[in-house]
Amino acid sequence: MLARHAAMASMEGTCPHPLANARAALYYKRIKGMMMDDLGSRLAERLRGEREGRGWSLNDLAERSGVSRAMISRIERGEASPTAVLLGRLSGAFGLTLSNLLARIENAGERVRRAKDQPLWRDPETGFIRRAISPAGNGDLELVAGELPPGAAIAYPASSYAFIRQQIWMQSGELDFDEGGIITRLQVGDCMELGPPSDCRFSNPGTEPARYLVVVSRR
Repeated sequence: MLARHAAMASMEGTCPHPLANARAALYYKRIKGMMMDDLGSRLAERLRGEREGRGWSLNDLAERSGVSRAMISRIERGEASPTAVLLGRLSGAFGLTLSNLLARIENAGERVRRAKDQPLWRDPETGFIRRAISPAGNGDLELVAGELPPGAAIAYPASSYAFIRQQIWMQSGELDFDEGGIITRLQVGDCMELGPPSDCRFSNPGTEPARYLVVVSRR
């Protein structure tokens, strides 16, 4: 169904008629929403599977992650969408990075991932959008695109970076990156390599979305 919608959107998008362009935008918005809904559903199942696979109770995971038992239960039942901060804490409790966690709910074995098939995840609290660009698999390198709205900020604990190395390449807008209390402002074209694992915070001080590419390699 997604492929058919994408094809229709592509054909409509080539037509200069305003109504056709509006319909193409609507198709794209619908596809984007369906991809996010599907990813959210699979994420809830994955989180429950990770917890149960370790033989942990809800209380065990709550103690290890610092996320309340009630919130974890709601997330696993699909009644609440986890924020980027909560996902960072939960993945850290499992000994996984956020990228590792999300990779486990994607289709492994791909060699080509078309743009229309790249999973999108939206942080319900900040509007941050994460796009998994790389084909799902067991490779040591991963490309992730991030888009942070103006005035928004997201934070991750040091445990989220314990097993990886990252570089951030700015595509548009501005980004203030706080790494253990040291703040670096990144602008278009700038590239930064993260240091040893520490608590980090991304914030957008500008008036337009901050779009950037993250290159992730496993240690």
